Amino acid sequence: MKTLTATEWSLYAADHAARVDVLLADHLDRRRRREPHPVEDFLFTYYPTRPNQLRVWHPGPGVRLLDAASYAGRRGYQVVDGTATLDPAEITRRSDSITWIRRLLSATLDRQPQFGCFGLHEWAMVYRTPDVRHGSWPLRLGAEGTDQVVESHKIACSHFDAFRFFTTPARPRNVLQPTRETQPVLEQGGCLHANMDLYKWATKLMPFTPSSLLLECFELARDIRTLDMRASPYDLAALGYSPVRIETPEGKAEYTAAQRTFADRARPLRRQLVDLCDELLR
Repeated sequence: MKTLTATEWSLYAADHAARVDVLLADHLDRRRRREPHPVEDFLFTYYPTRPNQLRVWHPGPGVRLLDAASYAGRRGYQVVDGTATLDPAEITRRSDSITWIRRLLSATLDRQPQFGCFGLHEWAMVYRTPDVRHGSWPLRLGAEGTDQVVESHKIACSHFDAFRFFTTPARPRNVLQPTRETQPVLEQGGCLHANMDLYKWATKLMPFTPSSLLLECFELARDIRTLDMRASPYDLAALGYSPVRIETPEGKAEYTAAQRTFADRARPLRRQLVDLCDELLR
C-alpha cells in the first residue's frame, strides 16, 4: 500500500483537473452556447460520464490518501480517521461486472485484429433511410451514392454496439450478426469502436481506474472518433474535417493505416485495464 500525504495527492489532483479542463474546454464552450457538434459530442452523449466526473482524481488500487476527508461519501471509498482508500465492500459488490469486463477485454486482447471493415458501419447506419442521425449535415455522396457504396462492398462489422444502429435493410448485408451475448466472442482489437470503448470500460470501473489511465483512454477515444467521422458518409468539411474517401483504393489504404495505428495504441491500454480487473478481483 502506497501512502500519499495531502500535499502529494493534492498536486496530483490539481494537475489532473487542469488537464481535463484543457481537454474539455471547447466542448464546454459549445455546450454553453447550445451548439451541437457531430464529432465531439459523441464522447459526452453516447458515453454518459459527465465532465465534472472526469475532473475528480482517482489514484487507483493500492494507494492510501492522508488527510482526505473530502473523499468521504464518494462512491467506492472508505475514509477512516481522515485516511481514504478504496472500499473493499464496493469492489466485492461489483465483482460480477468487473469479471464480465475482464472477460471481454482479455478475449479481445488475445484475438487477431482485423482491418478490412473500412468504416462501413457508419454508412450502414444511413442506408436507405431519410432518418439520418446527423441530419444537419449533408451526405457527401448524396443518398443514392451512399447506398451504392454500401451495396458494392462486403460489410463485416464485428461490434454489437455499432451493428445495433444499422438500418433494417443494412442488417442482412453484414456478414456477422453480433449480439450482446456474442460480444466477447466477436470483439477484436482492429475495430475502431472496440478501441473507443476502452474509455467506456475505464469509466465503468471508476473510481477504481487510475485517472491517468482513464484520460489516456479518453484521448484515444477522441482521436478515433475523429477518424470514424472523417470516414463516414457525412460531409464535415465546414468543420475542418477532410474526408477519408473509403469508397476509393486510396481512402481504404488511409483508413487501414490509421486503424492499425489506433490498434497499436489501444493494446497496452487494454492490457492495463485487464491488469486492473485482476488486481481488483484478487
